[in-house]
Amino acid sequence: MTDEPIVNHIGVAGNKGPGIRSDCFVTIQLIEGGGFDIDLNSKVKALYADSIITLARDMLASFGLANVRLSIEDSGALPFVLAARIEAAIKQVIETDQEYWPDLIPENRYHTAKDRYRRSRLYLPGNTPKLMLNAGIHKPDGVILDLEDSVAPAKKDEARLLVRNALRQVDFYGAERMVRINQLPRGLDDLAYVVPHNVNLVLIPKVEKAEQVTQVDDRVQEIGRAQGLDHPVWLMPIIESALGVINAYAIASASPRVVALAIGLEDYTADIGAPRTAAGRESFFARSQLVNAARAAGIQPIDSVFSDVSDMEALRRVVGESKALGFDGMGCIHPRQIAVIHDAFAPSDQEIAKAKRIVLAFDEATAKGLGVVSLGSKMIDPPVVKRAQRVVDLAVKARKLEPDWRSEG
Repeated sequence: MTDEPIVNHIGVAGNKGPGIRSDCFVTIQLIEGGGFDIDLNSKVKALYADSIITLARDMLASFGLANVRLSIEDSGALPFVLAARIEAAIKQVIETDQEYWPDLIPENRYHTAKDRYRRSRLYLPGNTPKLMLNAGIHKPDGVILDLEDSVAPAKKDEARLLVRNALRQVDFYGAERMVRINQLPRGLDDLAYVVPHNVNLVLIPKVEKAEQVTQVDDRVQEIGRAQGLDHPVWLMPIIESALGVINAYAIASASPRVVALAIGLEDYTADIGAPRTAAGRESFFARSQLVNAARAAGIQPIDSVFSDVSDMEALRRVVGESKALGFDGMGCIHPRQIAVIHDAFAPSDQEIAKAKRIVLAFDEATAKGLGVVSLGSKMIDPPVVKRAQRVVDLAVKARKLEPDWRSEG
């Protein structure tokens, strides 16, 4: 006969080892008797031991646990990370639908517009908290908390909880908060972990048919009604196959909440059996088809990522080609790519100056009740005016032109 508690179940969550920062590794064991036995090994133990242990105790009690041995190996995890890892471990040892939500910080209560500027979207692996913490400082137009390809299959349930908590607790400095869900049908289950938590936009991977978009849209609306949400959650389907390209317009127009259509070239080129090359001839048809479909549907076409994070000149060239094809933005996998993408997608000073002259000439002709617009000795067609107005609008969004620029001078 022994007084030692008897171990019944074990759950583990998180990451540990060399190079791991801002994370923790949690082991939980259900025991018979003994109450809470919490062992904390932390690099910040001298400063934060009490607050970490208090959080752990509160969480264990909130899930109705009374006798637990909990081990935490902490490498500087913030409370939202600790909470996600502890919750993930708890859910491995008990069956429960209960969740533990950290507070929603005031900085994350903003919503985004359908026509928001989306030049850059920075991918962040959904199970790697250290990359999330300062992502907004680099000023991408959007940050993508990724639940799909960047997360190992065994870690996807943990990543859901971490992404949920990051949406509530990480200040992204005004960037559009995006989440790439998993490929359907699993992705439909991901939505319950992101829609109630102030996500701005959901990326839908590997879309081949409009029905996949409506499935996601219907589920998002269902969750929104249940949670009393008073703002839209936008959708961005990603086309990554030959069939998706053929159905691009149907996908782009599947819901009024679709704001952009993106292409994923790694999967697309694999699907058509062609290597992806720097010249990009193998994807020219697909990219042109996607731009045409997006424009026809009145939404933004978004290009794929550029994978060489060390070659900024090649990136600038690729962005120039992307812009020439009609894309509004592209993905990025490293913060150093953001400035190049923003600069290359923004209108040049020469483009802005020409567009201003055309728009002002149109304003003058309209004020005089003229049906013809002229600039000097040249007649300006309506499509040229439309293009010029778009350049001006982009310049304002890129902060290269003041909103009240007409009053200047």
